Amino acid sequence: MLSAFTGLGGLDLGLEKAGFQTIACIEVSPDARRSIVLNRSAWNLLEWADIDSAAAHLTPSHLGLRRGELSVLAGGPPCQPFSKAAQWSTKGRNGLRDPRARCLNAFLKLIERFLPRVVLIENVPGFVRGSTSALQRINAALRRINRLYSTRYRLEYRVLNSADHGVPQRRQRAILIARRDGKSAPWPAPTHVLKPVRAYDALRNVKAIELPKPRGYWSGLLPSIPEGMNYLYHTRAGGGIELFGERRRYWSFLLKLAQDKPAWTIPAQPGPSTGPFHWNNRPLALEELLRLQTFPVGWHVGGGRTAQVRQVGNATPPLLAEVIGRSLGRAVFGIKYDCSPRLRIPRSRGKPVMTQTRQVPTRYLQHEGQHDPHPGEGDGPGSSRQAGGRPAQKIASDAQHGRQKVSQSSDAPVLRARRAPNPQSVEQHVWRRPAPRTPRRGKPSSRAA
Repeated sequence: MLSAFTGLGGLDLGLEKAGFQTIACIEVSPDARRSIVLNRSAWNLLEWADIDSAAAHLTPSHLGLRRGELSVLAGGPPCQPFSKAAQWSTKGRNGLRDPRARCLNAFLKLIERFLPRVVLIENVPGFVRGSTSALQRINAALRRINRLYSTRYRLEYRVLNSADHGVPQRRQRAILIARRDGKSAPWPAPTHVLKPVRAYDALRNVKAIELPKPRGYWSGLLPSIPEGMNYLYHTRAGGGIELFGERRRYWSFLLKLAQDKPAWTIPAQPGPSTGPFHWNNRPLALEELLRLQTFPVGWHVGGGRTAQVRQVGNATPPLLAEVIGRSLGRAVFGIKYDCSPRLRIPRSRGKPVMTQTRQVPTRYLQHEGQHDPHPGEGDGPGSSRQAGGRPAQKIASDAQHGRQKVSQSSDAPVLRARRAPNPQSVEQHVWRRPAPRTPRRGKPSSRAA
């Protein structure tokens, strides 16, 4: 397997546990490169750290291969251009227009250079949905490769909930697979829909070297928020004191884990008030973050705290990668497995004791009053720019000066906000070229698609 955008090595580790061998890694981040060396020095970290350089110089002969001999080319291109969280940047979610998305072109060049039996891509759902989708770009490249080399690459994708496959975390990921022989991609069947692995199961025996302390003004509210809830508990629709308006804050603001449920998605860019927080009202320790992502005990992460959290939050859950790798191993490479996934976390028979909430500290009572919900849909300032509304910078400026507070909606502990998606639903597709649009007469719609 050739690994691109290796990062902390979650995708590689999972595929390794499924029987694949990483013969080379492409990774540009110095902190991530340090992590790779600390954990898997045999993974052959290439000197061409930047994928553009690798695409320009790397050939199969450098790895002792001929074109067509590589089994798997796997990678997760940078997700920020396609991430929903990017709506809260003044740059918005720009998809392939974002300069960071150019590295996808280099990845497509590697497909042509190596002609692997399987191409595997992991990313956020926005990578395959809506205006930010990369599907047309990828399929155009695959059609060209098929014409030139008589291959039959056919792209398929699904959006999987990691919790349905034993990961103790609700994490939606887009998985894209293209087989060189044109056959249908094998997909793993959900195994934990009815009994997911809980945060309690993952964290009950974790031994952290250092427990982070809460920071920031609002962290003192955490003990007053029930497990599994966020700031919405202290809104008009919640059961606490009305300190905020609905959708006036981003959804992970003061978000807490619930012991009896899978964790909320681990982010890559946490702030002092950004969850998920431990049910004991503190930030999660590095060892706890790794465990919720299903990294094994003893996995090392290079860099300082911020760099470590970024690497863990950007990683593919190794267990999800192992489950996908097993499906590929059975269907494409004839690998037989005689045991359960090696990275699985067993569900404990014990029942966690839920923590009790405390009263709101006196210093926060000055914020009590009537707080109206945000009138918008809560899609973030970036969405307004994409939809042709006011520039994102203007909205952000208004928010900073109190003229308008931006909001972020959630599919989290929602109360009266948007409904959470059904965790049992799985989006699956074989990509087909869209039919040309037929122009319609009349006024154009003012609603953003």
